[in-house]
Amino acid sequence: MSYDDGHGYGSREPGGRPDDAYSTLGGTRQTRTRLPDSEPGPPYGRRPVRGTRSLVTVVGVVVLLIGAIAFANRGSGDGAADKATGGSGTKSDSAASAPTAPTGTDPVTGKTGTIASGFAHDAQGAQSAAANYTVALGSDQMFDAKGRREITRAVYVPAVAAARLTDLDKVYTGEGFLASIGLKPDGTAPEGLTFISRSNPVGSKVEGYSGAEATVSVWYSALFGLAGEGSKNPVAEGWYTTTYTLSWSGGDWKVQDFTQKDGPTPVGRDQSASTAQEMADAVETFGGFTYAR
Repeated sequence: MSYDDGHGYGSREPGGRPDDAYSTLGGTRQTRTRLPDSEPGPPYGRRPVRGTRSLVTVVGVVVLLIGAIAFANRGSGDGAADKATGGSGTKSDSAASAPTAPTGTDPVTGKTGTIASGFAHDAQGAQSAAANYTVALGSDQMFDAKGRREITRAVYVPAVAAARLTDLDKVYTGEGFLASIGLKPDGTAPEGLTFISRSNPVGSKVEGYSGAEATVSVWYSALFGLAGEGSKNPVAEGWYTTTYTLSWSGGDWKVQDFTQKDGPTPVGRDQSASTAQEMADAVETFGGFTYAR
């Protein structure tokens, strides 16, 4: 239904006068009558033109609102709020999202290979571990035998790491799997193509927490495919949520188990896809992040 189809948006009958308070003059679409500001306009109709003073007032209110929101999201300074919520930025029984703002605690003090380690022993540290492990487990290194072994040993608890590595080796070296995604048997890309596999966490949420165990969900987008001329598997984007069961083991958070599901997936914008070379250049020149809060 267009604005001119129904009552209240102007009649189009020959010789008739529009009954809309904001009807037009001579086809110029100029306002015919200006109603008092106190009177509500039509739900989807044209609003009366407001003066400069009203515009300044509206802008001032918006600025104050943004400032108030920013102030409310700042840390307490003395860490009292963080201590009350286990460092997660939100109470454990609240479904509200926690802002990814500095909390005054640096949970990452070291690394294992290229993976961050030494996470804080609290809910904040568990979220940081889950986000960093999402990046590692979704990287192109998982398609290389040596890289897969190093990542698995770094992120999983020792009691399950060996069994998990065996399962992963079966998946990644399974008959036809690498060929189906356009890779060579050793997990590398064919000549002239660049293999891209990168996970980009958008946010994390603590589903449950105790000193010995934490359940954390990570929502992220993933880029996957082969960039280059003639690629039969061009780089595409997917959205997923992985929920990790983390255990405090050997002075750090480690993965005990996880589940994964699709989405939430946003509606794609009307943007032109980049060329294969632009995509290859981007992934080679833009490094990934170490996620910490």
